Formats: sequence, structure tokens, C-alpha cells
Amino acid sequence: PIEWIEQQTTLKTAMLNDVLCISVDNAKHHNDSVNLPAGKSCPSALTCRAHVEIVNNTTKMTDGKFAITRCFSATSELRRDVYNICDYNFKMLRSCDGVNGMYDLLKRSINTLDFKPFRIHDDGDFFNQKYFDAWVQFAIDSLENEKIFYAYTKSIPYWINRINDIPKNLRLIASYGGVHDELIKKYNLISARIIFHPDEALKLNLPIDKHDNIAIRNNTDFCLLIHGTQKAESKSSKAKAFLDREFKRTGDIRFKSSYTRK
Repeated sequence: PIEWIEQQTTLKTAMLNDVLCISVDNAKHHNDSVNLPAGKSCPSALTCRAHVEIVNNTTKMTDGKFAITRCFSATSELRRDVYNICDYNFKMLRSCDGVNGMYDLLKRSINTLDFKPFRIHDDGDFFNQKYFDAWVQFAIDSLENEKIFYAYTKSIPYWINRINDIPKNLRLIASYGGVHDELIKKYNLISARIIFHPDEALKLNLPIDKHDNIAIRNNTDFCLLIHGTQKAESKSSKAKAFLDREFKRTGDIRFKSSYTRK
């Protein structure tokens, strides 16, 4: 497929230039991002935990013990080209010498003169404090260019440790479903939660974000409809199937679970 060839060409170019492989804005990615392996780079994931590994030269999905939903990005890693990019980026970052090394790698890899918002991860999370700190510094140094970065994260402790150092152009969203959910309310963090039906958002008096617009504005809590490929016969899979059926039957945008452009 053409997309597979483009992904491999991008990865090859990144390897030759010793930089991260940036997933660029396309039909599936609303904004550029640095993608890492789901689960493996998500130390605080709980109810959405899933990871992909290579077994007998084939990608294999494993859901976490306490998983209720399946991470939407984990499914994409079943494609070997996507898996290779996430794995490459993770290895590159972990090979860096501390915060400064990671910062230098981000600086070499990302064009901060592009004014479009940068979603830090479509796949993966802040996997340690040093990596989080590198992004904070990178965002601070991009303030004069008015570059906006945003990220969903369950790595709440790293955020709390630097809560007074977060620049205005780094928009963080605490994602419910992790092992540190209690910190979200305690520190009054902007948050997002997965719901199975649009009526749940009405009961919570929260908007539903389908384009990352609310995430980027970063001024209110919000909901996300269940999306992505879910584990067969699971509650989340049945909820996703219901939404798809209702959207097809009624055309009501409230039931459209997949993310779309404006």
C-alpha cells in the first residue's frame, strides 16, 4: 500500500538523520505527533492498557489484566510499519543522556516554525520524569514561536511534580482510567474520560470532543466517545457497535464515534 511505503520511507529518513520519526498530519492523524509503543511507554495506564509485541515475526496484541477499553492506538501497532516507528522512537529516546539528551533529540526532530498544534503522542505517554521534563523545556523554548503542544496523559505524578513550571503553550489533559485518577480532582486538572453513550456526557454536563478542538483550547473537562477497535465481545466492543449502528440508522452525529476533521 502507498501509505505503508510512505511510513517506511519516513522511518528510513529519520534513521539516516538520527532523529525521531514524526507521524505527520494526514487522514488519521489530525496533527503531527511523536508516537511511542502503547502500554510499554505508559507506566500509569490501567483500564485501557494494551500492548503489541512481535511473536514468531508476527505482531500480537495483549490486553492488560484490568482493561475495560482497549487503547485505540495499540490496535494500529498491529501493522508492522506502525509498530516499527513506535519502537524506533522509544529506543531513540531511552538511549539519550538524561533530560538534555532528550531535549536535543526533540529539537533536532520537530519543526517549531509550523504553527499547527503538535499532539505530543497519538500513541504512548510520558514514560518517565526526564522525558516529561524534556517536553516542558522544549515547549518553553518554543513560546516565542507561539507553537502549541498538547497531550493526553495518565502519567499524572510527573505533571504534578512540575505543576508550577508548565508553560501556557503546553496543554495537558489528564486522562481518566489510570492508576493515579485520584490526583486529577485533587489538583483540579483539566481531564478527559471515555464514555460509551452520548447521554453519559449529558449527565456529567460535559461536552464531547471529536476533533481535539476542546483538548487544544484546554479550558474545560470533556468526554470522548469510545473509539477504535475493541476486544471482541467486550462491553466496550458492544458499545462501539451500538454507536456505529445508530449513526448508520439515524445519521445523528452524536453517535459518530470516530474522529473526523472539521
